[in-house]
Amino acid sequence: MYLGTHARVQPEHPALLLPATGESRTYFELECRTNQLAHLLRAHGLKPGSHIALFIGNDLAFFDVVWAALRSGLYVTPVNRYLPAGEAAYIVDNCDAEALIASARLPESAELGRLASRCAVKLSVDGVIPGFDAFEPAIAAFPTTPVPDEQIGSLMLYSSGTTGRPKGIRRPLSGRPAAEGNPAMKATGDSFGFGPGTVYLNPAPLYHSAPAGFTTAVLQAGGTVVLMDRFDPEAALSLIDRYRVTHSQWVPTMFIRMLKLPADVRSRYDLTSHRCAIHAAAPCPVEVKREMIGWWGPILEEFYSSTEQAGFARIGSVEWLAHPGSVGRDPNAPFHICDEDGRELPPGEPGLIFGESPSGVQFSYHKDNGKTASASHPLHPTWRTVGDIGYVDEEGYLYLTDRKSFMIISGGVNIYPQQIEDALALHPKIADVAVIGVPNVELGEEIKAVVEPASGVVPSDLLAQEIMQFVRERLGRQLTPRTVEFTDALPRLPTGKLYKKALRDRYWPAPEMRAL
Repeated sequence: MYLGTHARVQPEHPALLLPATGESRTYFELECRTNQLAHLLRAHGLKPGSHIALFIGNDLAFFDVVWAALRSGLYVTPVNRYLPAGEAAYIVDNCDAEALIASARLPESAELGRLASRCAVKLSVDGVIPGFDAFEPAIAAFPTTPVPDEQIGSLMLYSSGTTGRPKGIRRPLSGRPAAEGNPAMKATGDSFGFGPGTVYLNPAPLYHSAPAGFTTAVLQAGGTVVLMDRFDPEAALSLIDRYRVTHSQWVPTMFIRMLKLPADVRSRYDLTSHRCAIHAAAPCPVEVKREMIGWWGPILEEFYSSTEQAGFARIGSVEWLAHPGSVGRDPNAPFHICDEDGRELPPGEPGLIFGESPSGVQFSYHKDNGKTASASHPLHPTWRTVGDIGYVDEEGYLYLTDRKSFMIISGGVNIYPQQIEDALALHPKIADVAVIGVPNVELGEEIKAVVEPASGVVPSDLLAQEIMQFVRERLGRQLTPRTVEFTDALPRLPTGKLYKKALRDRYWPAPEMRAL
C-alpha cells in the first residue's frame, strides 16, 4: 500500500500516537505534512538522490521528515539524538546532507546547526533554534498534494559506532514510483501480519534500524504506531493494556527489566491483545527468553539480520523451545561459518558468520570502499559479514556467540563475553553487567566483570566473590572473571546495545602508548 491511499481510504484513522504528550497524527494529517515538506525540499533544489539529516527524539515530526524523503526519492539519515554535537555533525557532513531538521528540545541542536555549514536548509521543530527556520510556517507555504515525480526514497542509517567511528550504510535507489509502495516494507509487513488493524508499540529510539524499519512498515500497511518517548518497563505494560497493542518490538535488555518488576506489577495489566512480540539486536539469554515465553505465551518472534542485510534468520517461540538459544535459520539461504582465512567450518564450531544476501540487494559503506570490501567473503562476493561470531547446528540453526571485536583472548584461549553476561543477566543482585578483557602481563588479557548493582544492593568484596562463585558453578573456572568492579551505570545506548568501546577504553592504553 501507499501513504496516499490510506489518507484517502481512512483519513481519520490514527497513524501515530504519542501518549507522553497526548499528541496524535491521522493519516490525512501525515499525508498533508509529508507532501508539504517534500515540496519545500524540491523548491530548495533537492532532487532524487539528494540527502537530508534528522536530529530529533521520539517525536511525531520524525515521521513527517522520514516519509517526505521516502516518497520523494531522497536519502534520509536519522542521527543518534544522544550524540554530542561534534559527533552528530560528523554524520551530517559525512552523509552529504543538504538539509537538516532538528529539535529545539535537544540542547545540542544549536551547536550542531552551527557546525553543519553545508546544509542549505535548516528547519527546527518543537521550538526556536538560532539559525534555523521554524518547521510549521516553513511548510505551510507549500501544497498538500504530492510532488509530480514521487519516487521511493531510502533510509541511510549509520552503524552505532560501538567499536569505531559510525559508517553510513547506503543502498542504490530503485527509481520506482512511490505509489507502488516500498517492497522491503511490504515484505516485512506481510511477514509479521501488519495491516490496518495493527496497533504497534515502539519502545525504542527511532534513529535505530529496527524501530525505524518496523514503524515505517506499519504505516505503509495502514496500522497505528504507539510511540514511547523513552522506555520504562511498567509504562510499556500499561500501554499494551491501554491501547490494546497487537504488535511490538524489543531488545533483551527490556525483557530483563520487565522480568525484574515485582510480581504484582507484572500481573496488573491486561496483555491479551498482544499477539506478536518481535525481538532482535542482541543475543537473548536463554533463561530470560524462557521466562518471557512463560509470561507472555508463545508470541515471541526473534530475527537475526543487519542493516547491511548480511543474511536473515527467524524463529518463533515454539520452534525456539525445541532449539533454545538459536536465533533461527533460513533454509533457502544458509549461513556460513568461516575461520580467519575464509575456510568454512563444520557444524558446532564457532567462527565468523557470513550470510547470503538476497538476490540483487547491494549496499556500500558510504565513502569507505575498504570497509565495504572487508564485509564480503574473499571467494564468495554475495556472502557478507558484520563481524558477529557464532555457529550452526546440524539442522542449520544459527547460534550467536559474540562480536568478533569483543572476544577475549586469554592465554591463547578464545573467550566470548556474551556467555558470561547471559549467566549473570537474571542474578537478583545485578541490574546490569558487562564482561570485557583487560590487560594481563602473562595471559595477554583477563576477564573482568563490570557490574551495576540492583537497587538497594551495596557493592562489596563479598558481593564480588559471590558473583565470581555464581559464574564458576555454572560455566567453570576458565570463564570466571578474575575481577569484579562495580559502577553506578554502564555505558548502554538507548537501543539497549552496550557501548563496549567506551568501557574497554577505560582499561586499555591509547594505541600510541601500546606501541611503546
